[in-house]
Amino acid sequence: MPNWGTSEELMSGDTNDAFGALVRKLDHLATLDDADKQAIAALPFRITTACAGAHLVREGDRIVECCLLLRGFAFRYKLSANGNRQIVSFHLPADVLDLQHLLLPVADHGVQTLGEAKVAWIPVAALKSLIEQRPAIGEAMWRDTLIDASIFREWVLNVGQRDARARIAHMLCEFAIRRQAAGLGTPERFELPMTQEHIADATGLTAVHVNRMLMSLANDGIIEREKREIRIADWDRMRRVADFQTGYLHMAA
Repeated sequence: MPNWGTSEELMSGDTNDAFGALVRKLDHLATLDDADKQAIAALPFRITTACAGAHLVREGDRIVECCLLLRGFAFRYKLSANGNRQIVSFHLPADVLDLQHLLLPVADHGVQTLGEAKVAWIPVAALKSLIEQRPAIGEAMWRDTLIDASIFREWVLNVGQRDARARIAHMLCEFAIRRQAAGLGTPERFELPMTQEHIADATGLTAVHVNRMLMSLANDGIIEREKREIRIADWDRMRRVADFQTGYLHMAA
């Protein structure tokens, strides 16, 4: 049987900080009062640490717990009949990775970690009860789900209509801006948690082509690279190459 607790009972280190990050995120999406915040803090949960490449959700799973990413990064993906993988989104700490499972109990895609990650598993029944009793929290989670859908639409445009260099540049711009919004540092310099194979699967390219496009951006002085560390040297040119506008992220929502 899983060990259940509440964030009020487990006050040490990153567990408490992560629930605080979730509250801050939801409070930005819909104004929460003190009772709302206390209700989030009182949710039952269990904590697990996942190794790199761990499957948090598999397509076809019947879901009874939603997963909140506490530390590390993750991605959602679909597999074709011949086993080819399409990554459809990357996720950062404080993201609830599967809010759709509050109403859709069977997973229609997979979720996997990028590197080691820490996850809080929250019973679906507890989350459903929370949003029924606290409408502001329900509004915040609904907005979060709609923003996910907006990002998915932009990714379809990215893969379907932009050239290879623009696809890579756009993915880097989005990751940098979302990373900043999550409080993980400035967008000018960051370490990529994903490999070139992950980037390839997210952009419909091969890993070799991804490497060539990163080299092209570096050779033009738009970015600087050292292994997985990226520095965006010229944001204006990077945005133009990427056809990147932040509106679809709805950061002022």
